[in-house]
Amino acid sequence: MTNEEKKEQTENMSRVNHILFHPYYQECLAKNQKAEEGRIFCGHDMVHFLNVARIAYIFSMERQSGIPKESVYAAALLHDIGKWQQYEFGIPHDKASAQIAEPILSEAGFERKEREMICAVILGHRSEGACEQVPGEAKMLAQILYDADKASRSCFSCEAKAECDWGQEKKNLQLMV
Repeated sequence: MTNEEKKEQTENMSRVNHILFHPYYQECLAKNQKAEEGRIFCGHDMVHFLNVARIAYIFSMERQSGIPKESVYAAALLHDIGKWQQYEFGIPHDKASAQIAEPILSEAGFERKEREMICAVILGHRSEGACEQVPGEAKMLAQILYDADKASRSCFSCEAKAECDWGQEKKNLQLMV
């Protein structure tokens, strides 16, 4: 890849990079990390967010969704950013994450319609039933995010697999194609 191609790719993801380096996003990321200190189960950290983003983008391309890469990555980077509020205040993390996402997306330059879609997707990422509730064109991204979120977990190699409250049918006990 040439330097010019790298520059173009970076510019095409400028709003996502704005999210990534946003001070409140970084603060929430640190709060997630602190809230999960000592947690033996899957975490809600940058590794998880990037795994979900990359898998979601692959699913988006495979399903020929036409969803912009920035929207896929934005939803994935923000989908669990409010997990600390669930631990600290009992607020469901999908609701907390959508509330956190809105001003960050706005400051990153996402238009109102894009923000509404991404926040709806975040609200619908926790279950297949919730994905069905997501309105319009956002429904496909909600399903993609849901699928990527679940596929990102390496249950087959997890040391806490026996203690996990995920049902056997949800656990990824082998690689998926």
